[in-house]
Amino acid sequence: MASCPKILVLVIFASLLGFSLAARQLTETTQPMTFQYHKGPLLNGKIQINLIWYGQFKPAQRAIISDFVTSLSSSRSEAQPSVATWWNSIGNYHRLANPKTKTTPLSLSFGKQVVLEAYPLGKSLTNKHLVELASKGAQQANAINIVLTASDVAVDGFCRSRCGTHSSAYISKNSQKFTYIWVGNSETQCPGQCAWPFHQPIYGPQSPPLVAPNNDVGLDGMIINLASLLAGTVTNPFGNGYYQGPKEAPLEAASACPGVYGKGAYPGYAGNLLMNPTTGASYNANGINKRQYLLPALYNPATLSCSTLV
Repeated sequence: MASCPKILVLVIFASLLGFSLAARQLTETTQPMTFQYHKGPLLNGKIQINLIWYGQFKPAQRAIISDFVTSLSSSRSEAQPSVATWWNSIGNYHRLANPKTKTTPLSLSFGKQVVLEAYPLGKSLTNKHLVELASKGAQQANAINIVLTASDVAVDGFCRSRCGTHSSAYISKNSQKFTYIWVGNSETQCPGQCAWPFHQPIYGPQSPPLVAPNNDVGLDGMIINLASLLAGTVTNPFGNGYYQGPKEAPLEAASACPGVYGKGAYPGYAGNLLMNPTTGASYNANGINKRQYLLPALYNPATLSCSTLV
C-alpha cells in the first residue's frame, strides 16, 4: 500500500481522464478533496465488454488490448501481481456501498469486436460521433462498449483536455442506459500527455521515459487510460457513484491517484516498478499470454489511500 499524496492535477497526469463529455480542465491544484459515495448505482453482475475499433490498428495492436480485457477476469494462474488482482480490488467499492446487502459479484466477459477500418465518420470526431460509434456495440444495461480511435483520428478535446472519457447513453429500445468508454491512441498527437510515463512529458518534472512493456508507446498508453476509465465506469457509471470534486469534472477510482503506479511515486516519477530483464520494460501487472502491463493505482475508499500492486 502506498499512501495517496495531495491531489496534484498536472497536465501530464490522469486528470486528462474525464467522466463527463465536458472533461476536466487541465489545471494545477494542491487542494485535497474528500472521496464520497453519492448513493447512485454501481455496475455489478455480469458485464459484457465490447470493443469498437475505429481506424487502422495492426492485429498485434488489437491483441494488446483484447488480451488486457480478457486478463481482467482471467482464472488462469498468471504470475503475480496480475491484472485480475488489480481489478478485483474494485470490489472494495461494492462492499462499502452496500455493507448490509449481498450484491451480485461483478463478473466481466469479453463480448464482440467491431472493426471500422475505413473511417466511415471521417477522421475528425465529435462527442456525438463517439455515442454513435459506441452504439454499434451491444446496447444493453450490462454492457460496456469501448471505442478505440487510431492515431490519425482527431476527437474533440483529445490532447487539449482529455485522453479518453466515459459516459452513458440511452438504449434505443427503452429508457435504460448503457455505458461506454472512448480512448484515443496518442502516439503521434500527444504522447507526452497521454502516454506518460512511456514518453517524455511536455510539462512538469522531466525524467527519462520508461520502456513500454508491449513495445508500443501509443497502445501501452491506451492501456493506462482504458484501465483508469474502466475503474471509473464501474464505480461511477452515471455520475452519482464514487468520486471526489465537482460532478462535472470528477476524480474517480484511478484518476484520484494521478501519476501513481508503484510505491514511492511522486510527480514526474511513476514509482518503484517491476522490470523485464530481457527488454528493460517497466510494468506492474501480468496478464494472459505472458503479457505485461502498467496499470494505475486505485483509490481504496476503505483505507482512504491509493493502492498499488508493487
